[in-house]
Amino acid sequence: MSARVLAGPPAAEALLAQTAARAAKLAKPPHLTILRLGEDPASVSYVAGKDKKAKETGLSSSVEVMPDTTTQEALLSRIAELNADANVNGILVQLPLPSHIDEEKVLSALDPDKDVDGFHPVNVGRLWAGHPHLAPCTPVGVMSLLSHYGYSVAGKRAVIVGRSRIVGRPLAGLLLNASATVTVAHSRTPNLGAVTREADFLFVAVGKAHLITPDMVGAGAVVIDVGINRLEREGKKARLLGDVHPDVAEVARALTPVPGGVGPMTIAQLMANTVSAAEGQAQLRE
Repeated sequence: MSARVLAGPPAAEALLAQTAARAAKLAKPPHLTILRLGEDPASVSYVAGKDKKAKETGLSSSVEVMPDTTTQEALLSRIAELNADANVNGILVQLPLPSHIDEEKVLSALDPDKDVDGFHPVNVGRLWAGHPHLAPCTPVGVMSLLSHYGYSVAGKRAVIVGRSRIVGRPLAGLLLNASATVTVAHSRTPNLGAVTREADFLFVAVGKAHLITPDMVGAGAVVIDVGINRLEREGKKARLLGDVHPDVAEVARALTPVPGGVGPMTIAQLMANTVSAAEGQAQLRE
């Protein structure tokens, strides 16, 4: 048995095509503003990718770079200005932020209807109330990936390994909304393999390379690997490893690769969230 490969790029391209069609129906292109503090190479690369993809999808976008010495007060002031700007539909503050800035206060300062990352407490509440509007991009992207390949979680046992607010917790809410029976496992879960083997759908997002081995996966499970771990090699290009060991492909029915699995869905969903934000704001103005 060799697992079906659930590649991210085809699903992401399909989502982006749908998003571009939705954006074209609006009176003007939705606008995304990305705030970046400092020159961290990873953040610079991520932001550049998001800005490029927005423009390719027919959206308008701008990147505002502030020094990493920016005070919390100055950042909050700029967010307040963007909240009040009717020409800005989505706001994204690139994380992580410098240590002197309170991330929670910054995320809570965003207008929930412009919070395209979906981290504002109001958006978290909407998700868990069963009425999500803007939800975190990676877990929504995971759900879109499953839909693209024809998988339904309704009535199935879903096990999530990882309880972060970025992936694990919101994914649990989305799966519950989709009528799955959900278990969230984490670092303090005893006998993790006994829990993961029960899954029809296994989602892994902990950031520990090859944590999940074949003996921890039930035969015929669909496995979604959200983890990306960078393995540095002297004199060679770094390897990217998932949280799931590749040999799981001999047990699972379907498996996402790393890289090239969930990753492309995250940025595609960010574009979709930006259009959703613009659509919601247009309705409020009617």
